[in-house]
Amino acid sequence: MSIIALDRVAVRVAVDGRPAPKTLLAELTLRLTEQRIGIIGANGSGKSTLLRLLNGLVLPSSGTVTVDKWDTVRAVREVRRRVGFVFTDPLSQLVMPTGREDVELSLRRSVRNARERSRQAEATLDRFGLLPLADQSIYELSGGERQLLALAAVLAVDPEVLVLDEPSTLLDLRNRELLRRTLAGLSQQVILSTHDLELALDLDRVLVVDAGAVVFDGGPAGAVAHYRALCAAGLPASGAADAARPGRPGPESPPRENPDLARQHPGQP
Repeated sequence: MSIIALDRVAVRVAVDGRPAPKTLLAELTLRLTEQRIGIIGANGSGKSTLLRLLNGLVLPSSGTVTVDKWDTVRAVREVRRRVGFVFTDPLSQLVMPTGREDVELSLRRSVRNARERSRQAEATLDRFGLLPLADQSIYELSGGERQLLALAAVLAVDPEVLVLDEPSTLLDLRNRELLRRTLAGLSQQVILSTHDLELALDLDRVLVVDAGAVVFDGGPAGAVAHYRALCAAGLPASGAADAARPGRPGPESPPRENPDLARQHPGQP
């Protein structure tokens, strides 16, 4: 099992019109070792920023992130070999016309022989029940099929850790259940963010993130209860008048990223 450690990590970005940067993640220290870890929280709470720290898609403004002692800033290639990342929208990750070509692209760096690469790609597609769809355009696939294909492309290179950013968001009920069963059967350490609280209850450890801070860290039932209470506390009283909206700040700069990593494909570390 991999050990992912965040040591006093913070992420801050510049915002037009503000003298000081905005904090996306407050200073936090975590040690992630469980087999199945979830992150829940409201939109904009910092969940995606936290996940993207784990394989170098976002770089810390201060502090360090390590995967088995490999630093995500200094040893990004080593980190990328260990940590696969699946985005919310699979079309942001699938870069080839068909599933077969996309999985083969993932394998290009690790499997030099074209025939062996083709064989391994077929085996991976078959593992996920995608072989009959291997030569269809990715735009002809359903949302669930695309998500499974993106997952297959990442797992083709056999990472030790699989990170998923809200993987069930675009899926219907049937495909959400298929995703849950697929994730449950994986040997990899899985770390994911989700709004699906049933999925969160399947996990070993769940973090609740609010306003850039981890406000709960523990078992899934306690985490879900804490999150529900947090959401309920933020609701206006029934019949209360809408509060005046504060002025909106200027646009934010994105978190500091490795220049080569804005769009990741598992075959392109």
